[in-house]
Amino acid sequence: MVTIQVHDKFFEPYITRDAIVARVKELARAIEKDYAGKTPLFIAILNGSFMFASDLFQELNIPVEICFIKLASYKGTKSTGNVITSIGLDTELFDREVIILEDIIDTGKTMNEFLPQLMHHHPASLKICALLNKPEATVHPLHIDYLGFSIPDRFVVGYGLDYDGLGRNIKEIYQLTE
Repeated sequence: MVTIQVHDKFFEPYITRDAIVARVKELARAIEKDYAGKTPLFIAILNGSFMFASDLFQELNIPVEICFIKLASYKGTKSTGNVITSIGLDTELFDREVIILEDIIDTGKTMNEFLPQLMHHHPASLKICALLNKPEATVHPLHIDYLGFSIPDRFVVGYGLDYDGLGRNIKEIYQLTE
């Protein structure tokens, strides 16, 4: 992998496609073990989690359902501090085993605002599966039940993650050069 340019910024290779594939398989095995005999409902957070959700679903060997919701808190390379819901949840959650699929958790603000909304629907359980987490950026601590990778507090693109709309289609994850 070589350095790439997205808009006006340069990004260097960070997590290879092979590493992502291997970790997604490990997450699938852990979820299968924990949900044997159950049919969990995944709520994938758009737009960033679509590639992660697709790859994870292809690895799961248990009955599963999925729905999508669009939440956003980024503009450019910085969080706006405001969580915007632009596509709402239209699936019944009462007494369901629910797993949120998130591409990246950095400050925790999005999940901090979204989790109480989900709890009002009284799911049987509610867990979080995130591809990436930035512990150094955490402002709202939360428990991530299934985690792909912990990464430093640097901006990343690729594998569904974007910089102002571009970079989502890159198969690997790249980080902003310093």
